[in-house]
Amino acid sequence: MAERISRLGTETAFAVSAEANAWRALGHTVYPFHLGDMDLPTPENIVEAAFRAIRDGKTGYCPNAGIPELRAALADEISATHDLTYTPENVAVQPGGKPVIEKFLLTLMDPGDEVLYPSPGFPIYESQIEFLGGVAKPYGFVPGEKNFLLDFDAIEAAITPRTKLLIFNNLHNPTGAESSDEEISALAELALKHDLYVLSDEAYWDVRYSGRSRSIASLPGMAERTIILYTFSKKYAMTGWRLGGAIGPKDLIAHIATLNVNQESCTTHFIQWAGVEALTGEQSGPEEILGVLKARRDAAVDLLNDTPGVSCYRPEATFYLYPDVTGLMERKGLATYDELRRAALEQTGVSFCTRLHFGRALPGEQRRYVRFAYSGISAELIREGLGRFSEWAQ
Repeated sequence: MAERISRLGTETAFAVSAEANAWRALGHTVYPFHLGDMDLPTPENIVEAAFRAIRDGKTGYCPNAGIPELRAALADEISATHDLTYTPENVAVQPGGKPVIEKFLLTLMDPGDEVLYPSPGFPIYESQIEFLGGVAKPYGFVPGEKNFLLDFDAIEAAITPRTKLLIFNNLHNPTGAESSDEEISALAELALKHDLYVLSDEAYWDVRYSGRSRSIASLPGMAERTIILYTFSKKYAMTGWRLGGAIGPKDLIAHIATLNVNQESCTTHFIQWAGVEALTGEQSGPEEILGVLKARRDAAVDLLNDTPGVSCYRPEATFYLYPDVTGLMERKGLATYDELRRAALEQTGVSFCTRLHFGRALPGEQRRYVRFAYSGISAELIREGLGRFSEWAQ
């Protein structure tokens, strides 16, 4: 094997899913909170647009950077929601959100360059940085009054003359954290001060239950140094369609489009037409999806906070909860995350991921956290499963 293969990570949430499926195959009930997939259908108008495109022959190669109609629709959408001015030349369509991470790094990171990334965080950040020869520099979070806050002391302490890039996931997986205007401004100032390019992972931009999302790209001097990661997976329940986009400065987007040529030629033609319909067509489907997710969030938060030894914020975005289970583990005499996770699965059927599925633990971490994803389980099953979990905790 090539040496770099030894540096390639994975999404260990899929391993948790495999364990849960094996437990279910033995005849047990499983309440799946482990994977951020969705059990909600893609809105019908989007589905029909894909079938229509297939019938119209949109099944061959198409422009490497994306069909003009989708690039224009994405440029219009991001311009309107970010108070910026983008054109189709600022957009490169991608087969999902993950390729944006890799192509951002391939375009801007040389071997040995340091990249700041959140931990806990989406594990593909760390995996791709190290796989491509960069130096992964994690930064963490600290508990706040209503949600988690960026650990600015850790961010600044991690910066060296070799630091080149910053990955920022506002509306954060796994914590559900959302940065205030003040936090985003402080992060932008730090990026400008140290001449850092930024990947703004906005996968959950539209998955919010109140308020308005804010982007670091919208601040003065930041659009010129920021690539926005956009994905259709969350808002439109299109996880398996694999459709997303990179939005940013024209020169960087041109290089990303060239990477498209080398890696996948183009994103599936007819799926791009479904994306045009998603952005420009009837919006009642996404609104219904949000309503369902909000009801699930409320059911889960209430039950978790009624569970002895557990405390949980009520985030206004994403479909994740990141409760503190330190007290629960002490009550049950469980020393490790794996002991907790397996005991909960085998004794209650509740399956979830832990902090360690989202990056290596940082020095000084003392509190214990797990992640509950509620995008793939109904409110009825949430109440049933977390009811059992709460009884077990008592």
